[in-house]
Amino acid sequence: MKKFLALLLALVMVFALAACGGEGETTTTEPPADDTTAPVDDTTAPEEPDALDPNDIEDNIEAESYEIAFVTDVGALHDKSFNEGTWNGVKLYAAQNDKTYKYYQPANDADATDEDRFEAMSQAVANGAKVVVCAGYLQEAAIRRAAIEFPDVHFVFIDGYSLTEDPDNPDAAVLTNVAGVNFNEEQCGYLAGYAVVKEGFTQLGFSGGGGGTNAACCRYGYGYLQGASAAAEEMGVDVTVNYSWQYGGAFQASPELQSMIAGWYTNGTEIVFACGGSMFSSITSAASANDGWVIGVDVDQSSQSDTVVTSAMKGIDQAAILCLGHHYDGTWEEVGGKTTTLGAAQDAVGLPTDTWSLENFSVEEYETLFASIKDGSLVIDAEYPVDDSGMDNADSLNGELPNITINVI
Repeated sequence: MKKFLALLLALVMVFALAACGGEGETTTTEPPADDTTAPVDDTTAPEEPDALDPNDIEDNIEAESYEIAFVTDVGALHDKSFNEGTWNGVKLYAAQNDKTYKYYQPANDADATDEDRFEAMSQAVANGAKVVVCAGYLQEAAIRRAAIEFPDVHFVFIDGYSLTEDPDNPDAAVLTNVAGVNFNEEQCGYLAGYAVVKEGFTQLGFSGGGGGTNAACCRYGYGYLQGASAAAEEMGVDVTVNYSWQYGGAFQASPELQSMIAGWYTNGTEIVFACGGSMFSSITSAASANDGWVIGVDVDQSSQSDTVVTSAMKGIDQAAILCLGHHYDGTWEEVGGKTTTLGAAQDAVGLPTDTWSLENFSVEEYETLFASIKDGSLVIDAEYPVDDSGMDNADSLNGELPNITINVI
């Protein structure tokens, strides 16, 4: 685990194993970088190349075509979260392997349609893309259409799964040019919930993106509740959690979200898990104004706000690098047409012990807990409860998880 933590800053490459541009594409490879986030990388690489900072990687603006394309999820490219983490993986792989690359943002931003996403992918192929990395579960329909139309192009579906030609036909052919990669978010959600309760927080919050239907965010939230409950039971304390999917459907910051979270802090909530991309800025703003604390998501967000105590991280850059490696080394069949899940067993989830501000929960305690998840002696349930409409139903966990009361808002 220590090696994993070191590699959070070392940006090790892996080979083993969700501003609009006109017509769905940007006019440059990347806008001026303003990020300081260090991506997460795997520990299974046979070699450790020199560390690279994504900010130091120059754009390929003079290239006539671009081999690697990245199609963003909703929100800004530099969202300090899901989009940016995936983009960092694309940039790192391209820089270390002398490949050209370009990003494409579907038209209409948060209101992007499947057609907008497909047009972005089509433009990428027209510009020479041999492999297209797509971030977010909302890309499913567009990836399916693009994969059928461009069978010689490989598509990487981050936070996704394998796809068939027809989702309504159980006998439909699997699209072997699509590689789905997802994560055990419940594991890092658990680690975050457990850690902050051990730290002494008992009035918690969770604000999630996707409206309660995004599987990744639901797994984060369910793991968070399980971890908080486990720590509370061990300590003999009671924990209360405000739990909401309001104002997060489009993963955007908003005055309404900030106002809601400010109200939570005013009424006693101590720390909120900001689980939804650009929603982070509304939640940290509310925390700053009300002496509250925040848990970041996807990447280490400690550099973005003094309110961040720790972050529940997953290797989104790692997933991009993984699949790009299989594309270029001729082993695509190991991921194409399949769903690859990354978690503690691959050192692909965790908390950033080098930057967290926890004082009562030690690194040693964390490493012991992480090891128990990694070796399978502690299993975190990933099957979050849903209601008849398929929406997250955390309210049903009241009475099921000990020492925790969940107020669904």
